[in-house]
Amino acid sequence: MELTTEDELLLLNEKLLESIDSNDYETYTELCDVNLSAYEPEAMGQLVEGLAFHAFYLTRQPGGAMKQSTICSPRVRMLGEDAAVVTFVRLSQKSASDTGDSVASCEETRVWQKINGQWKHVHFHRSFAGSVELG
Repeated sequence: MELTTEDELLLLNEKLLESIDSNDYETYTELCDVNLSAYEPEAMGQLVEGLAFHAFYLTRQPGGAMKQSTICSPRVRMLGEDAAVVTFVRLSQKSASDTGDSVASCEETRVWQKINGQWKHVHFHRSFAGSVELG
């Protein structure tokens, strides 16, 4: 059975989040356009462009913490044949021996564009929704 475009985009989006959780910068750069733009809490209200801002977080050595993302209520809106918007709530779980367990929630909008026949992540907006420290 062949995947629909929407299913393909959801799988790519999941792969993108997995690359972030595992600090896999190589996979992240394969999925993202070099001119990626973003609004996210770490950018303090500023539009960041390119991959250098994200490389800072994804190329550092993880401190032994385990991370995992869960995508909730995903929606794909096609914008013609070569662009799409994927929206969802992301639950990010983290377990670290020094700080314990925590979960955070973010509302995310990710824009994908087909460039030279391949889907690339070109823009995102991520808003912090809340967090809780667990036991």
